[in-house]
Amino acid sequence: MNSAGNLVALNTIVRREIVRIMRIWTQTLIPPAITMTLYFVIFGKLIGSRIGTIEGGFTYMQYIVPGLVMMSIITNSYGNISSSFFGAKFSRAVEEMLVSPMPNWVILLGYVTGAVTRGIIVGALVLLIALFFTHLNVVHPLITLASVILGATIFSLAGFVNAVYAKKFDDIALVPTFVLTPLTYLGGVFYSVSMLGEPWRTISMVNPILYMVNAFRFGVLGVSDVHVGVAFAVMLAFVVGLSIVALQLLKRGIGLRS
Repeated sequence: MNSAGNLVALNTIVRREIVRIMRIWTQTLIPPAITMTLYFVIFGKLIGSRIGTIEGGFTYMQYIVPGLVMMSIITNSYGNISSSFFGAKFSRAVEEMLVSPMPNWVILLGYVTGAVTRGIIVGALVLLIALFFTHLNVVHPLITLASVILGATIFSLAGFVNAVYAKKFDDIALVPTFVLTPLTYLGGVFYSVSMLGEPWRTISMVNPILYMVNAFRFGVLGVSDVHVGVAFAVMLAFVVGLSIVALQLLKRGIGLRS
């Protein structure tokens, strides 16, 4: 299949994913926006007013906004691709793609692009809502954008792997419930890890979400618990590692061919 054909195939998958997101926007876009609004009201306004300023002289509301935006991005990126790809697997549409001349990397890139798109749209909505509660100046726009794309890509790839191994729809919810949610809440979304004592501070350093949240927080506020270079190195390593795993799963047809 030549490059022109690959481009057509990629465009088809991406367009289908985006149409799917927009067609069921009441399920894909509105719920996370409402959930994050409640976080802003409860944690930012009610609890934040009692906390006062936090690291860097920012209000608590300003400090948690980057974390909540990134949390919405990674959860929606993960949820989009895991449900979409498993649905394709359940309907046997994946088998048709695998026997077509379309390369595996086109299939993966198409689904990941769709998931990243949803993550970015939801993140933009959440950030827009946050501006009704506090004032933000994006200090490093390029770092902010890069951290969003890398964070969404990582969890899109992780969601893809989850969908490949899932045997029923219930399996899709296991990882978000028992892995993703705890990692998110322990990833520095609501606090600075410098506030933790040992051994919790050291344990937090092995949480990949900590690096994504802090890279995004550095881009927005200019403060971070970890060096931004280390954060990007960790994120790039995850992107490369998960991409290799996902492509190998597609190549071998594990969990895809009956």
